[in-house]
Amino acid sequence: MELQKKLSSGIEKAKLYWHQPPRGRYMTYKEILSYSMGGMGVKFIVFCVQNMIISVSNTLIGNTIGIAPKPLYAIYLLSVLSGFPLTALRARMIDNTRSMKGKYRPYVLIMGIPTAILGTAFIWMPYENMGLLTKCVVVLLFNIGFQFFYNFMNDAFDSLLFLLSPNTIERSDVCSIKSVIENFSPSVASIFLPIVASWITGDTKLYDLRIYRVIYPPMLLVGLLMAVLVHVNTKEKIVQAKTHVVQLRFLDAFRAVARNKYFWILSLAGWLGFLENSFDSILGWLYNYQKVCTPAQYSLITAITGNASFWPNLIAPGFIRKYGKRKILIYTNLMSVVFILMMYPVIAYSRPASMIWLFTLCFFINKLVTALGHLLHPSINADIRDYQQYITGERIDGMFATIGLIGSVITLATNFVLPAIYERAGLNESVAISLGYSGANVYDVLNNSEYFMQIALVLILASALGALLNVIPFFFFDLTETKQRAMVTVLKIRALFEDYGNNALSDEALVEAIDLIEEAKAHVEPEPRKLSKDEIRAAKKSKDKQAAKQARQLYYQYKEENEKIEIAKFIMREINRFDTVEGMAEIAGARQLVDAGIGSLADAQLITLRQAKALPKQSEQEKESRKAALMRARNIALARKTIKNYYEDGLVEFDMGVFDKLFAAEDKTEIALKSTLDALLQAKNKKNRQAKKQLREEITVLRQQKTEIKHEIKKAMKQNSIYNRAAKPYLDAKKLLIQQENYRRYEDIAARYAESKERAEKAHAEKQAQIQQERKDKELEAERLKAEKEQKKRSRK
Repeated sequence: MELQKKLSSGIEKAKLYWHQPPRGRYMTYKEILSYSMGGMGVKFIVFCVQNMIISVSNTLIGNTIGIAPKPLYAIYLLSVLSGFPLTALRARMIDNTRSMKGKYRPYVLIMGIPTAILGTAFIWMPYENMGLLTKCVVVLLFNIGFQFFYNFMNDAFDSLLFLLSPNTIERSDVCSIKSVIENFSPSVASIFLPIVASWITGDTKLYDLRIYRVIYPPMLLVGLLMAVLVHVNTKEKIVQAKTHVVQLRFLDAFRAVARNKYFWILSLAGWLGFLENSFDSILGWLYNYQKVCTPAQYSLITAITGNASFWPNLIAPGFIRKYGKRKILIYTNLMSVVFILMMYPVIAYSRPASMIWLFTLCFFINKLVTALGHLLHPSINADIRDYQQYITGERIDGMFATIGLIGSVITLATNFVLPAIYERAGLNESVAISLGYSGANVYDVLNNSEYFMQIALVLILASALGALLNVIPFFFFDLTETKQRAMVTVLKIRALFEDYGNNALSDEALVEAIDLIEEAKAHVEPEPRKLSKDEIRAAKKSKDKQAAKQARQLYYQYKEENEKIEIAKFIMREINRFDTVEGMAEIAGARQLVDAGIGSLADAQLITLRQAKALPKQSEQEKESRKAALMRARNIALARKTIKNYYEDGLVEFDMGVFDKLFAAEDKTEIALKSTLDALLQAKNKKNRQAKKQLREEITVLRQQKTEIKHEIKKAMKQNSIYNRAAKPYLDAKKLLIQQENYRRYEDIAARYAESKERAEKAHAEKQAQIQQERKDKELEAERLKAEKEQKKRSRK
């Protein structure tokens, strides 16, 4: 009975929030399910294509196609180098995207289609008839395509979560749900792969191209069809002013991301831990070369290890709320070191019959623990981007991938370590020949039990070292959940004042921002309480359940109040930023520049880089002021250089009104195109040839108009980018003065609160009534169709 009530309540809740999110959240249940189910499709594509991406430990390319580690490393270098300009192009496309469809959402499908085509073509190439050089060239050319299309699709899907919700807790919850659902695809594929392989080849080895030619193309097609759900049923939400215009130059965005310390911490962790997963190949080697189990047993093993990441998904939201991301990352990485080292005695001392089962146990526990940490990475990346917008005012998501190219350069060097380890441990041509093999495939060495053990033990020690190095940077990661909430709150407040200044403020945004500011005022004075669990422990010791319950409630109440106090200080520091000594000095400098006019940039006596470097840097405030002065000096130097190159007759102000016209025209064309495509679909269903012909002509015209508008937008953005470089010091100063003026108008904005709240509540009630009515209409329609069906059945009888 209790279970029935819970199920009934869950169904009602799902219906209620299917088309609208719960209060304080941003994603509907329909969005969450679509993103997760679409993620299952994306993971089908990832499962296939990931095995086609060049890496030193890639078994499909190394063992199956037959490219040895050294030439494999050579084409890996070329593949990574080819990715540099492609990644920069991808970043520019994302950061300068201005579309009704969003920043990332369209690319999941647009890049998914060529990825699936490339994946199918890759697996059907006649490698059996190719020499080593031809194999290398073909694999490299396909990987250059994957560098752009596959990486774009995968990055777009993962990064989409960053923009579906600005709420870090909601993002973590969605990430857990998504991971539970999407991991079904690789788990199923891994379970059935050994069994299907034995049916196709009659052998236990998985290194036969026939296996992948049968399995991969259908998986790629199914994955692509499922990915359509992401494109159709999700919507991006970016916390910034409605009137904000993206104006990014590659180098400007690059410099901005370079200031993001949390990005470097997370990147450094990955670079240092490059050896952590070296042991991953050992499990497959035990099956394929040491023949320690049957195909059915190996299917069971892959099912067990493949589902190791499932269980952390269930507990991750609770763990994040209780311990925070930083603690989880540190402890899971330290535990990973322990469980990797436990594999050493398994390989060194256990008998072949029990070796794979004991190794599977260690492997499973390690993946179980590390999966909890890896699960946090999308949410942490989203928090890092929020921090980026907080410090720079821009959502420059794509540029993170470009700066990640620095990591690719580092990876080029570090990835040479693993082939060197293979070579020194005995996985080389000379050892293969000495054992009686031809040497064409050096992996034949792994058939020898002594060399297998020698190589495996070295990889285990390398993995333990990698896991230990990986944890070090996380000790310096201090971006807490509370700090992230505070930053997003400040972004909302900034958007409020910017939209107010541009006369584009919505009632809902006004009410939310005023509530946040007033709550901050109420909590800014009290000092945070010192949290202690001593009372909880004492109550538990006395075995007084009621006292223990009250102590826990009090502890969490104090914790919540402390979070509100921390957020309040963050908010009030933003609101009062122009009343501080540093803020007033900044305003004075800005006023001086604005009063002198935009023409003064070329020759006025403004701060130089030498003067900025000479400023004192003893206290924290002096360091911040010096950093801001250095940035102003660099901007002034760049502005003067740009004016000299592009504005011989003097700096001419750019007309921002051109964007309003172009964006309005773009939106109008997109709406007209969608409407015409819908009409074409109806005409096809009705088999109206004349209408179809006319509509196709209209679609051609609209697409041509859209292309022309995009060209004009691109041209305007380029001109605007040059102007912004030339006028940046002046524009920044002007923006600062406007921001100060808007902040002073807080009382005027607050005076509109009551009317705005009334209108917002009325609009919310109308929306709720509309949703309820739509639900009733659907239920009535379903009943009508059911009745018609029953009537037809009776008529037949």
